[in-house]
Amino acid sequence: MPDPKPGSAQQVRPGLAEATSVLEEVPMSGALVHLPGLAPESPAPANDPRRSDVDEWGRSEHMRELARRIYGPIYRNVFRAEWSGLDTIPSAGGALLVANHAGAVPSDAPVIIHGIEEELGRPVYGLADSMFKGMPVVGTLWSRMGGVVAHPDNAYRLLKEQGQLVLVFPEGAKGPGKTYQERYQLRRFGRGGFVEIAMRAGVPVIPIAVVGAEESMPTLLNIPPLAKLLGTPYFPITANQLLFGPLLGLVAYLPAKFRLRVLDAVTFDVEADQPRYSKSRIMEEAETIRQQIQEALHDMLRQRQSVWRG
Repeated sequence: MPDPKPGSAQQVRPGLAEATSVLEEVPMSGALVHLPGLAPESPAPANDPRRSDVDEWGRSEHMRELARRIYGPIYRNVFRAEWSGLDTIPSAGGALLVANHAGAVPSDAPVIIHGIEEELGRPVYGLADSMFKGMPVVGTLWSRMGGVVAHPDNAYRLLKEQGQLVLVFPEGAKGPGKTYQERYQLRRFGRGGFVEIAMRAGVPVIPIAVVGAEESMPTLLNIPPLAKLLGTPYFPITANQLLFGPLLGLVAYLPAKFRLRVLDAVTFDVEADQPRYSKSRIMEEAETIRQQIQEALHDMLRQRQSVWRG
């Protein structure tokens, strides 16, 4: 997911799908005041136009609860997700969650978000490309589920000002665009923008290694001319489409066993809110985190006995 470019905080021009390798240049702006949701029976103040639990990012806890109920059986029975190191994620305060990304239609994001919200009881906001925001119906549902446009100001406010957990995938579209022959070979983590925003916000980076997403919807081949024609980063032909048909195959996942390993938190010995940080330091830290996740994936794959049973 490509690093978002400076611009309007909530609306940036469409780019590649699922652009969550955030945050190259981080322009500072005024704080966005958080307006807590009101209970239905509580009268709203005259200056608060909202009459629901939808926050300023569009996230609705009511919708998230409904989504957890629907997704719970998939999480438990199809993917049978198992975590290790979950206690590394802080119980309070901001943290930037960074994970590998895979599958033609990635299954890792909902698994990570569902698992953390269920196990830790903390909401997770996922940064993604602005194209989701602009889709009719889909854009609204995406926002209600906790999706936020990947932009430096948005990430800073969530992490620094509101102390939230934020999930990013620095591989960008290059991750889910891999074919099955390239599985678990991590792509470059952008230009390290996620490290810069963590430094600026003064929060730790929490790396997460995910095994299982590659096999849940493996890409057999990509068709670049169709991708170019449609304006998408890739156009995959998946094993799921061959098994279930071209449409159902886009939403029906194979029952691959998911294992998720939360690695040690990475902190940076720099002062927050500086106007500039060393680009070489940012790139070095990003590459170190990428290597940590890659090594964890190799270790998890060596221990795995079966794609389907873990």
